[in-house]
Amino acid sequence: MKRKTKVISASVLFLVIVVLHILGLLFYDKLAFLTKPFITISLAVIYLLSVNKVSFWYVSALFFSFWGDTFLLFKEAFFLFGLVSFLIAHILYIKISSNYLKKISYNKILTYSIPFVIAFGSIVYLIRDNLGEMLVPVIIYGLIISAFGTLTLLNYVQQKNTENLWLFLGALIFIISDSLLAVNKFYEAREVYGLSIMITYIVAQYLICKAMVVKDS
Repeated sequence: MKRKTKVISASVLFLVIVVLHILGLLFYDKLAFLTKPFITISLAVIYLLSVNKVSFWYVSALFFSFWGDTFLLFKEAFFLFGLVSFLIAHILYIKISSNYLKKISYNKILTYSIPFVIAFGSIVYLIRDNLGEMLVPVIIYGLIISAFGTLTLLNYVQQKNTENLWLFLGALIFIISDSLLAVNKFYEAREVYGLSIMITYIVAQYLICKAMVVKDS
């Protein structure tokens, strides 16, 4: 089987998993539970079949994302484990993004971080009364994802190409997904948030995967 055919097959599998997962969220919780871990697995398959040189850092980020997805299936019992897993995944994404940046001043980094810090600060202010002992972990997590967003924005500003745009949009939508998760868990739980969190999360991971495929091909 040719590589292109394998990639198409893996992409179709990813799409099927996503559709089944969303249907599960809407109609059958057990289906959503069973399909969630396979989202990142199918993306890893797409990536590995598509590239000539595999990025250890990106595969590791997907690995920790997988564990984050798995731990969060159990909600309260393993929420902190899920948070730590995604924290590591974001640190790895920061490592990847920083590798693409040309030399840049700290002043510029601070300037481009302002919108992300403001958005993060607004979320923390909204949910602060319900955080309790999770205040410090949430602040650390928020700073990390803000750094990820900042670096991908800087990367796109330095070199405006399609893959850098995908990487930036992936980071931005990931931040939106995590923000919705925080609001849903610590401020006001709504059914629509659960669906929105997963849709934005899937789109974010897919866009990051597309960017990595182009960069590593």
